[in-house]
Amino acid sequence: MAAITPWYIAVEPFDPSFGEKWTKYIELSKLPKLKELVSFDRLLCPCVIKELVAEDWSHNVHEDFATNFFRNLEYLLERVSQIRPVNVLAAVRNLPYECRDAFRDPRFEFKGYDLVEIDLNVGTSALTNGGGYFSKAFRSDELNDAELITAFDRADEINYLLKVHYPYELHAQCHVWALWKMKNKLSTGN
Repeated sequence: MAAITPWYIAVEPFDPSFGEKWTKYIELSKLPKLKELVSFDRLLCPCVIKELVAEDWSHNVHEDFATNFFRNLEYLLERVSQIRPVNVLAAVRNLPYECRDAFRDPRFEFKGYDLVEIDLNVGTSALTNGGGYFSKAFRSDELNDAELITAFDRADEINYLLKVHYPYELHAQCHVWALWKMKNKLSTGN
């Protein structure tokens, strides 16, 4: 399998440290095994870079509303060095095969596949925001402890089923994203 080059994004983490907000999310989503939400869903794990600066344009992605993604990891790490806490994700969109082992940076761990709305300007995940609503495509108990799908074939099938069963629902028109999370969340004091 050929190595792949992901895009990188720095997002706000969402985990039990969020207290009542987390507890309410767990109750609504009915995902008791969830340990941490790993996504770049704009509602739950928004990008920590709120405003792009001129230098960002030399390192970020210039297509499909993906300007919060960066091609240069070292630049992104420097860019968010004063922001805490932050999760750094490596992401690959719409590969036609299982790719968990195609990205081999030892600083990252494969977490699973997310299905994120095609319009990244909105950037809603069908998995994180579709619990129970998209029941003809997937069950909440299929999601792993990061609220992702573990196997590519199943993520691809869910993407197909979303289009078949919810053709007029914008949040169901998704790309399949493979996600790796930097092993050490950048937090205060680390």
